[in-house]
Amino acid sequence: MLPTETVYGLAAVADLDAPPAAIFAAKGRPAWNPLIVHVADVDAARALAAEWPAVADRLAARFWPGPLTLVARRAAGKVPDVVTAGGDTVALRWSSHPVMRAVLAALRRPVAAPSANRFQSVSPTTATHALKSLAGRVPLILDAGPTSLGMESTVVDVSVDPPRVLRPGAISYAALREVAPTVVSHDVVHDESSPSPSPGTARRHYAPAARTQVVARGAVDDAARSLGAPADARVGAVVVDGTEAPAARVIVRLPNDPEGYAAGLYAALHQMEDEGCTAIVVEAVPDTTGWEAVRDRLRRAST
Repeated sequence: MLPTETVYGLAAVADLDAPPAAIFAAKGRPAWNPLIVHVADVDAARALAAEWPAVADRLAARFWPGPLTLVARRAAGKVPDVVTAGGDTVALRWSSHPVMRAVLAALRRPVAAPSANRFQSVSPTTATHALKSLAGRVPLILDAGPTSLGMESTVVDVSVDPPRVLRPGAISYAALREVAPTVVSHDVVHDESSPSPSPGTARRHYAPAARTQVVARGAVDDAARSLGAPADARVGAVVVDGTEAPAARVIVRLPNDPEGYAAGLYAALHQMEDEGCTAIVVEAVPDTTGWEAVRDRLRRAST
């Protein structure tokens, strides 16, 4: 396990000589869910792609290294089928984190690295989170402190025209459209009947064990009081600065801006788990530009 700028990843070499099947076993990850392949530079990404359109070059030039994953047509005989879930595309990313970059430079091979947690559970933003989820399943963890962004990469499918966002993430739609004005949103909820085009598409995902409910601003305290009615209930509340929730036993306040909120969301949910919350109330975030990734994660976590 090792850090990226987004979340901690569970890494294994991703070439034909060493298909990373152990990742699926450790995470309990279903075979239909593809892995992101981390590469050392743009040339390494192109080598794994059968097609590399001009829009991929523009996006890579602006956002790599960084929290952007590009889905391209896979080159024949380059990437194990298990990595792509048997599909004809491959998800590629060049991370900016110095630890990931050092590992790639030392290996001189691509690395598959999904989030270092059990399938559908809350992604880890610290080594402690990762260890809590996968203790005894992984032999080594590289601890470089908390990740800086706290939410997964944005996934853009450049194998189609116009390019489409398969998973919102750390790079906003507005930022993408400055470089690729035709990019469109494509909300993916995978039905598990075929390979998914992207990781992070399960209906329930990024979810704590406790029942999680997203409620409107102004309804947090009432929801916490309702969920806390059983004598043994322990209710947590994730709210924006300034919101009061006296009925909640555990309260985490997050900044009222999308970047700051995203950086703290998973840590807040992990804290709720660690403090034994049986239910979690989350104050709804704005339905405005910039909050797309946060809204996506809250929707899947509360399904």
